[in-house]
Amino acid sequence: MALTLTCIEISATSTPQHVIIWLHGLGADGHDFEDIVPELLLDKVAHINFIFPNAPIQAVTINGGMEMRSWYDVLDASLDRKVALDDIYKSADQLTELIDDQINKGIKAENIILAGFSQGGVIALHAGLRYPHKLAGIIALSTYMPTTEQLKTERAPANNETSIFMAHGTMDSVVHPQIAQAAYSRLKTMGYPISWHEYPMQHSLCQLEIIDISSYINSVL
Repeated sequence: MALTLTCIEISATSTPQHVIIWLHGLGADGHDFEDIVPELLLDKVAHINFIFPNAPIQAVTINGGMEMRSWYDVLDASLDRKVALDDIYKSADQLTELIDDQINKGIKAENIILAGFSQGGVIALHAGLRYPHKLAGIIALSTYMPTTEQLKTERAPANNETSIFMAHGTMDSVVHPQIAQAAYSRLKTMGYPISWHEYPMQHSLCQLEIIDISSYINSVL
């Protein structure tokens, strides 16, 4: 069966044993984080398949209904950022499809990391913590989580102990640090092994953050 999402892939140069699925933010595409691979200086990079899915193209309310790649519709620009929950579930199902496909190809679930920036981080957290098999880890960058309430009843016990790396810019004006920290606090209260990292930057990545992401990936793989 054909996958719903199209993807940019960087294949392992040796026998693939691990997979990192990295989701982009609003209006970007799968090419957005391609260039980060050599910067990560990963110990097992020869054995890692990198997959960068493209979000579907859809109208985004806060951008005047303009169509762009988006994992879900953002309905207003308030601090709480009202979002289309149905879209989040749909995108999470499409990510789950990708994870299942990798497992069918012989990669163990516990060797799969989900990573996401901004909207992509929302989907990585929502899909990963509800996934029925243990994953290696979740990287949530410049993001938040509008579905922590749903997670209370939908969480998968298999990923109760899956570590989460959450990072944010202290000057982020797109996803306010306050709602990111609120998501971090709720996930920590729910018992997840989550770490918080902040950097003097806006809605982006910085070199120190990349070094910390690299350390995290090396530790969980």
